[in-house]
Amino acid sequence: MNFERYAIAVVVPAYRVERTIERVIADLPAYVQRIIIVDDASPDSSAERVAELSQKDQRLVLIRHPHNQGVGAAMLSGFRKALELGAQIVVKVDGDHQMDASQIPALIAPLIQGKADYVKGNRFRDFAALQTMPLTRRIGNLGLSFLTKAASGYWNLFDPTNGFFAIRAEALAQLPFEKIDPRYFFETSMLANLYLINACALDTPIPARYGAEVSHLSIRRTLFEFPLKLLRVFLRRILLKYYIYDFSIASLYIAIGTPLFLFGLGFGAIKWIQYASQNIPAPTGTVMLPTLCVILGIQLLLSAIEFDIKNTPKEPLGKPL
Repeated sequence: MNFERYAIAVVVPAYRVERTIERVIADLPAYVQRIIIVDDASPDSSAERVAELSQKDQRLVLIRHPHNQGVGAAMLSGFRKALELGAQIVVKVDGDHQMDASQIPALIAPLIQGKADYVKGNRFRDFAALQTMPLTRRIGNLGLSFLTKAASGYWNLFDPTNGFFAIRAEALAQLPFEKIDPRYFFETSMLANLYLINACALDTPIPARYGAEVSHLSIRRTLFEFPLKLLRVFLRRILLKYYIYDFSIASLYIAIGTPLFLFGLGFGAIKWIQYASQNIPAPTGTVMLPTLCVILGIQLLLSAIEFDIKNTPKEPLGKPL
């Protein structure tokens, strides 16, 4: 495929990457027309190094934030610039050299062919490469990926938290940038908003590289902040998708199944404690009522989940480029 025909831009968020940014830029293929580096008020010499390189490489565009705003805010600045420059496809590449630029064709080919609006790398398809991932990251990513699938609605993405992705300009232009998280929740927040515009998202096997770089993502944030944010994303998606933008059989399943399950669980727990404290057996009716409610609630919610999985967006917004 002749990629030179297309306006492809790469956005690189830069923070404390003075040792790797030159290698990242050097690895980017020649068919990339614009390389947008967003310096997020990095305290090192990352921006100065990019400014020097821009004297030799005219593709480089440097954006500097006056104060640190987060990786999401850096990407949003890069997105705005890419759209302004007329990019047809925008690729995100981190500045820590953990993403293999030779894999970019695998990301952009489905976009050019009109098979998807958004393509993410999937680190879990390559078992050999997966073994190089630190164990803590592997466990955390697997758990976080499942929760993200449920929250975002993209059940077909096995590695939704992967930051190596490409997106078509048509889909990017429809996103409400003001509603996308400006920090580490950026990828998930972006997925949630892509779902609401019914964009088709795919993943493709791309191994990640793990070297001596130190992740800036804290364990506290992953364990305590992310679950709450994922819950908010999930509730917002369900409300908008099934009760405001549309109303389907899944809307009824959720509306009936949720209170049935919660009532059965709560009523059953209260009655169990009550009769257990009196050391007497509960009446048959008292046992059957919460049991039936829990069973019916679970069945309805499972039906809603099945519907939600089948309802994952499959038709691209755009045509082949």
